[in-house]
Amino acid sequence: MQTIFTPDQLKNKTNKSTEEIVRKCVHCGMCNATCPTYQILGDELDGPRGRIYLIKDMLENNKPGNEKVAKHLDRCLSCYACMTTCPSQVNYMHLIDHGRNHLEKTYKRPILERSFRNLLSLTLPNPKTFKILSILVNIVRPISFIFPEFIKNSMKLMPSKIPKKILKNQKIYSVEKKPIARVALLTGCVQRVISPEINESTIRLLNRHNVEVVVMPEINCCGSLDHHLGKEKKSHELFKKNINLWHDEYLKNGLTAIISNTSGCGTTLKDYGFIFRDDKEMKKKAKKISELTKDITEFLDKNIKLDFKQSEKVYKIAYHSPCSMQHGQKVHQQPIDLIKKTGNEVLDIPEGHLCCGSAGTYNILQQKIAKTLLKNKVENINKIGPDFISTGNIGCMTQIASGIEIPIVHTVEVIDWLTGGPKPTKLNNL
Repeated sequence: MQTIFTPDQLKNKTNKSTEEIVRKCVHCGMCNATCPTYQILGDELDGPRGRIYLIKDMLENNKPGNEKVAKHLDRCLSCYACMTTCPSQVNYMHLIDHGRNHLEKTYKRPILERSFRNLLSLTLPNPKTFKILSILVNIVRPISFIFPEFIKNSMKLMPSKIPKKILKNQKIYSVEKKPIARVALLTGCVQRVISPEINESTIRLLNRHNVEVVVMPEINCCGSLDHHLGKEKKSHELFKKNINLWHDEYLKNGLTAIISNTSGCGTTLKDYGFIFRDDKEMKKKAKKISELTKDITEFLDKNIKLDFKQSEKVYKIAYHSPCSMQHGQKVHQQPIDLIKKTGNEVLDIPEGHLCCGSAGTYNILQQKIAKTLLKNKVENINKIGPDFISTGNIGCMTQIASGIEIPIVHTVEVIDWLTGGPKPTKLNNL
């Protein structure tokens, strides 16, 4: 794709990077074939190619964002299916991030929209604040019928109760023998509140296989939510805080890996190196943190010889591959292989490359499209009739569970259970 950035514009490193990415695009349109929003809406501007034109036009011509650009960029799921499809290896992830940052800096959204996005930025990345909001939502839930549809739908995604944690909070979960590895675990912001069992399964599983686990209490959020909301300054502050904390731990005590059990977070952590590529102070640290980051299934598959026990029956398990994992991190086969090693049957979900509609805050901010994607995903899961569903992202778990009766659990819960841990509560009736 031809570009017309001026030499002065290209002195900006972000513009320079964007121009290099845009030039790789050959207009072929293959990205639209796997873009969920293009398939639903059929609008060129709601596909990757159209959004690239909008971003290119804004940046080349120094235009501020506007309502039209906001509408089409906001409709992007950041599922990155287009990147898996693209024969020219266009890094759309970095383009959409740049476009959103420019949009937020130059376009003033309507006050209600702006206020709601700020509320999400305030509550979701902060576990304590999110827990308080959950309690308040449950208090007013009986009168939810008085609220607008948008608010009612948002309330439905909030947990009806906060699960109790079993493991005590501590910085180091040590092992009795000399550890074979030492890892830091990102426990997540929303996840640690609504599904603490995921982190507990991860810690139990790693400890049982002689891996010491470090949890940094100062780290709440990876920064993804603010990053994808276009809040560059706030997200970069979180990024830097996390990088410095983990890097200090790496230098002082050593880390084999940084473990993410939420694929959306893992994709962002693995991008820290790119984000700070031109920051003299941060680039080496950020690069090291990105190199250390592994999805839990990626780490288990490569580093741990798992001691599997035979389950009482053979289950039919539908594996939902989160977009941020299969497209963003290119981690797809590892979790499937691990589940197969449990002796159970793994079922492929038809159109498994398409998003379920969760996508961070997408199922809150773009409810109509998210509901359509959820409906499609549920229909495809029901076609294969699994006993339960396994996946590697809390957002996907929450979204899919809101539309289906079949239980859904994290992949690490399945592996923990079948290597000597407790059976996931959600599967007790199976």
